[in-house]
Amino acid sequence: MNIQEYFGRISYNKPHEDTDLQTLRAIFQQHIQTIPFENLSMHCGEAIELDLQSTYNKIVRKKRGGWCLEINHLLFWALQELGYDVCILGAHSYDPAGKGYTAEINHILLKVVIKGDTYIVDAGFGGAYQTWQPLMLISGKDQPQVPGVFRFLEEEGTWYFEKVKRKHYIPKPADTDFPDTPELGNIRKIYRFTLDPRQIDDFQELNTYLQVSPDNILRKKSICTLQTTSGLLALVGWTLTEMKYNYMEDMDLVNITTLTDEEVEKTLKDKFNIVLENKLVP
Repeated sequence: MNIQEYFGRISYNKPHEDTDLQTLRAIFQQHIQTIPFENLSMHCGEAIELDLQSTYNKIVRKKRGGWCLEINHLLFWALQELGYDVCILGAHSYDPAGKGYTAEINHILLKVVIKGDTYIVDAGFGGAYQTWQPLMLISGKDQPQVPGVFRFLEEEGTWYFEKVKRKHYIPKPADTDFPDTPELGNIRKIYRFTLDPRQIDDFQELNTYLQVSPDNILRKKSICTLQTTSGLLALVGWTLTEMKYNYMEDMDLVNITTLTDEEVEKTLKDKFNIVLENKLVP
């Protein structure tokens, strides 16, 4: 594993001698715009191994994406290699259908400390709730970014992460189950977490569970999302959604297309730069 090879994968060619916020932001931006959030392996009959060498080979050498356990683990390794003060945290994601947070930890994120300030760095949430920049860990402060306004709220050592949603403008509404359609109200809860440090091995059981549990969304749907310079690409099953953030004031433009099996493979290659080794069953 080689940090220069990782930089090649994310098309990063700026200085990286300083472990400062500016460098972190630049690396993070490239990471989310080149590495898709995707669970295609389990829909291609491939096992997802949660060790760094496997993750590195898959994402860096085979130019694939991955889910949060892989994407954030790779970013953790890269930041550690560069000398950042970084550790892994675990989160309980919010389930809008169940109107509550999951009982078990099911998400991984990173905490980075720079000159005494703490930042949350999460490249692995995907979709419209993916941040575009590291967020300062401060309670109750709105932190506007291109995708929307994010904020943390802290209660007795538990941190809650949420986003202020925008309206969607859909020129050609389609019969779709695009997962990021806003529900009523303009606050979307995303996850809750504590600052207890974790090791990647703490997530081995979760990694196995997500691949075999018939109930979880990642088993039910093949998902591939990628942040672009202006918005978001999301392929869920046969449905391609292209989102442009802040197309009009407080409104995102959403274009939805239903693809054929043949178009799915071509779209993965053309828009997400993914060429699969095995046959995808969307």
